[in-house]
This record gives sequence, C-alpha cells and structure tokens, in this order.
Amino acid sequence: MGCCQSKEGKRDWKPLEDRSCTDIPWLLFFALFCVGMLCICGFAVATGAAARLLSGYDSYGNTCGQSNTKVDGVELSGRDMRENRYVFFLEPCNFDLINRKIKSIALCVSQCPSTQLQTYYDIKQFALNNGSQLCTYDIPPSRYTSHAERQTKCPKLPVHASKSVPIFNRCIPVEIACYAEFVQAFVTFVSDNSVLHRVAAGVMASKEIIMGLCVLALVLSLAMMVVIRYISKVLVWILTILVVICSIGGTGVLWWLYADHRKALTNNSTTIFGDEVAADNVKALLIYSIVATVFTVVLLLVMFFMRKRVALTIALFHVAGKVFLHLPLLVLQPFWTFLSLMLFWVYWITVLLFLGTAGTPLKNNSTNLVEYKLEQPLQYMVWYHAVGLIWISEFILAFQQMSIAGAVVTYYFTRNKSQMTSIPILKAMGRTLRYHLGTLAKGSFIITLIKIPRLILMYIHNQLKGKENACARCLLKSCICCLWCLEKCLAYLNQNAYTATAINSTNFCSSARDAFVILVENALRVVAINTVGDFVLFLGKVLIVSCTAFAGVLALNYQREYTVWVLPLLIVCLFAFLVAHCFLSVFENVVDVLFLCFAVDTKYNDGSRGHEYYMDKSLMEFVENSNKRMGYKPSGEKADGKEMESMTSRGGTRA
Repeated sequence: MGCCQSKEGKRDWKPLEDRSCTDIPWLLFFALFCVGMLCICGFAVATGAAARLLSGYDSYGNTCGQSNTKVDGVELSGRDMRENRYVFFLEPCNFDLINRKIKSIALCVSQCPSTQLQTYYDIKQFALNNGSQLCTYDIPPSRYTSHAERQTKCPKLPVHASKSVPIFNRCIPVEIACYAEFVQAFVTFVSDNSVLHRVAAGVMASKEIIMGLCVLALVLSLAMMVVIRYISKVLVWILTILVVICSIGGTGVLWWLYADHRKALTNNSTTIFGDEVAADNVKALLIYSIVATVFTVVLLLVMFFMRKRVALTIALFHVAGKVFLHLPLLVLQPFWTFLSLMLFWVYWITVLLFLGTAGTPLKNNSTNLVEYKLEQPLQYMVWYHAVGLIWISEFILAFQQMSIAGAVVTYYFTRNKSQMTSIPILKAMGRTLRYHLGTLAKGSFIITLIKIPRLILMYIHNQLKGKENACARCLLKSCICCLWCLEKCLAYLNQNAYTATAINSTNFCSSARDAFVILVENALRVVAINTVGDFVLFLGKVLIVSCTAFAGVLALNYQREYTVWVLPLLIVCLFAFLVAHCFLSVFENVVDVLFLCFAVDTKYNDGSRGHEYYMDKSLMEFVENSNKRMGYKPSGEKADGKEMESMTSRGGTRA
C-alpha cells in the first residue's frame, strides 16, 4: 500500500490490450471506511437519534409518539407519549443565536394550538377540550390558572396559533409577530444601513431580469459546446477576436454609462429613490469601469505574448471536437456527478443531524433538564464523518475524471473509429467500476490528506482573526497558500495518473510515475499546447460572462431610478461563470487526456510498420507544425538512429 513501492519494471505501453484490477488493497480500505460511515448511521438510528430527530423529544428525555424509559434523576422522564406526537415549546421565539437552538422547555403534546390563547384560562380550556396539556407534566390542567409556578412552567402569553411541521412534528407559530425578537437585530441593522436596504430592494426589483440572464448564460454555454463540436478549426480565432471586441466594447460602454449617470446625477434627474440610489449607481459604475479597464489591458497583453502559440492548439481542438462528435454523452457527465454529490451530501447532512441528537441522556443540574451528549470516545465519530465528506466527495469527482479519461482513451487508441462501441462513455464507466475503484480511492485519499490540514489551518486563522500577531498571521497564510498550491499540483498529477491507468491498466503509483515522466519529457509542449488550450477555454468562459454581463448592463439600465446594480450584476456574472465552467471543464479534461495520449503515442511509435501512430490526420499536421516550431525535421525527411533516439527521449519523434 506504500505510495512509491512498485514491483513493475520498465515495460512498453499496451493501450487497451490488458485489463486487470488495480490497487485492490486500497479498494478494500475504502470499502471498510464506507462500512464505518454506514455504522455511524446505524449507531445513530439504533440509539434512537433518528426517531428523536424525526419525531422530536421534550426537555425531559421523552421521545414524542412512543413509550419511553426512565432517565435517572429526572422525575418527568419515562412517560408514555404514544398519544402525544407533537413538540410544543413554551417560548418558541426565544432563540439562542450562538448555539443555534431554541432556549425553551419543550413538551410533547397531542395537538398544537390552532387559535391564539390570550390567558391561562384559555390554556386551561384548550387542555380540557382537546386533551393537549401545554404546561409541564407535573401541573394538572385544573391548576393552570392558580399554580404558583405557572409563569415558568406554562407557555408565555399570548400563545400564538401553531401548525405542525411535516415529518419533524414541531409546533411552529404561524404569526410573523412571534419572530419579532429574533429578527429585531437584523431589522435594526437593515434599517440603519440604507445601502444594504437599497441593494436588497434592487435585487427584488430585478429578479425577473436576473432569472432571464441566468437562462441566457445557460444557452450561451450550450452554444459554446456546439461551436466546439462543429467549427473547432476556427474556434480559437473566433474566441480571440470576440473576447477582444467584447472586452474593449464592454469597457467602453461602462465608461459611457458612468459618464451618462454622472451627468444625470449632476442634473438631479432621479425621481423615485432620490439622489442616494443614483450616487450608488455612479460609484458602482466607476468601480466596474476601472476593474474592466485593468482586466482588458492585462488580457490583451497576455494574448499578445501568446499569439504565436495559439495556432498550435487548433489541431488539438479539432480532435477534441471529433471526440464529442463520437462521445456526445460526455456533456452529461457534470450532471451525473452533480446529482451524485447532491445525494451524498443530503445523506451526510442527515447523518450529521442524527449525531446531533445521539448520545446518552444526561441531566443538567443547573436546569434539571435532559441533554443528549456523545461521550468522549464517541465524539470521534463526528471527525470520522467529516473526513468521509471530503474523501467520498473527492472519490466521486475522481470517478468522473476516470470515466472521461477512459472514454477518450478508447477513442484515441481505436484505429478504426467505426468499430467503437455504441456508448463508449458507459463502457468506460463500467471498466472503472470493475477494475479501477482502488486507484480512485488512493488518488482521492491523497487529495484528502492535503485538504484536511489546509481546512484546519483556515479554521484556526478565522478563529484567531484580530488576535494573532503579524508574524503568526503571515505564517498561517503562507502555509495555507503552500498547501493550496500542493493540492492543485497533486490534483493535476492525479488526473494524468487516471489517464495512464485508463491506457495501460496499471496501479496508481506506476501510473503517476509514468504520467510524471511523460509530462517532464514534454514540458515545453505542456506549456505551449496544454496551457494555451486551457487559456482558450478560459477565454470562452470570459466570453460567456462578458456577453451575459453586457446584456445585464443594458437590461438594468432601464431601471436606473430604483435599482442598485452591484448585487444583481454580481449574481448574474457568478452564475454565468459557474455554468460556463461546468460545461467547458469537460472539454478541458478531454484536451488534457488527448495531450497525454498524444505524448504516449509519439514516444512509443514512430510511424513505421508495427509502430504506426494512433493519431488521426489532423493531429499529424499538428505534429508537423510543432516539430517545425521546435526545430525537428519534417515528417518527409529521414532521421538517423541517433537523431531518432534523441527526439524520442525529448518526447517528440517525427510524424
């Protein structure tokens, strides 16, 4: 199970020829870990935590809706609550914001009050008529009006009408006035902060525009995928020209709108919210204009220095377009991954809520109420559960990468594309499930080992904010940045290791070593081709965000009198970038896999009989262009043995 221990010697790559299970010990380890996750869930259910969460429980250790056992030292525990299925709080609006709970005695009742009860007499009549006792169990309904402790053991007057929450069976007041104490601080903040008030008003006033622009971002992302699929040869230049036009044009429009709004403010032409909204819009437009100007200048400089290398990506993009032509279901991979993550996160949160109500019932001597607490050894289950969140989430993401890599590898190393299986992506997912789950478990565990310390350091940094000295703050930030960079590098190496596993069916360490050697041998090509390809896809994301933001500026300009642009435009741009990233990240993964396949192909094949290239003609032209730019001889010239050996060792033989 050691990471760098491998018994495999030097061997030739045999793409798709042999298929065997990889990293079986790690698969067993991951399976045992998942069994532990299920055991935590089973423990929570077996100890009654699930029933207490779903049915609710009172402050004396009684679970509502069932018969209960006695808790030592608690007189009102161990009661039969099969007729009392609802949880009622004596002070439902007494919230503890720090501990995120209601500071109130909870009781199990048979019915929630359906009307407002103004006096203790009303509470008494409600109990006598409906059999639902709203005071503590030691006070009979006949003494509700005369008991000396009725102010502490009966609900706070007036008792607002309530309704039970589906599934959780809590009596929740339906009148908004009940929550006045809870929202008082927030309302005070909003009332005193006029800027926040106007921003919130702007979001509400622009909700239809925001939804329409989000739909536009989705349509643009789908259109970009269609463009990548059918016109990839001119995609690079189209994106370059459009990004330049949109960046310069958008910056010019922002400065024009800034001047127009500033002139309108000077002329005092606003009518609804007054000068404050107009002044906020002018400030927002000035900030947007300055940021857009700086971004445009930096973007143009980067594109100027990379202009000679952009042409090298055209052939690779053309092949990637052919991959999507043969593998259209690749586009759906983010949806399946997102659905899997959502289902797992729902399960994880549910079990976490179970753990919150699990443990041993203990009497609080200061309040004489029952609290459920996990004992010290059992508290480690929460940490185990937290590690499971990171590891299994990374495993799901790794499964997507391996599935995409397997499908693209099948396409690349199949000489006759017409003989490919009908649904290669499903075949690749099947191979991953059958052979390579152990490799995914090992790769995702390595990322987890790096991510957990980084998250812990981030938590410590946030907790000590304002308390630590400058040296400690700088040291923490440096460690966090180093771990973040290491995580990104390992994630990139893991992705290529999954590709190597898909090609040659080797274990994680052998695949990572082989992928690392290939990448080092082709370091110049990695920079000149792979990075440029990612940069072009980044330009595609910028184009989608720019077009969406430009449409948002034009749409929001018609509501200048009563809409503050800051938050609506940020929401739209963030959603547009996330949607574009969701679609184009798949294409980015395909380009990375194609590049590693291409590097392996050129290293172990030279075009001679028995060692023919797997690449198609368009990628052959790519080899020709890259060889010419890197000083290699054209494919029509014959190289001697020493030259061929030198070219092979550098990762690029003649085509």
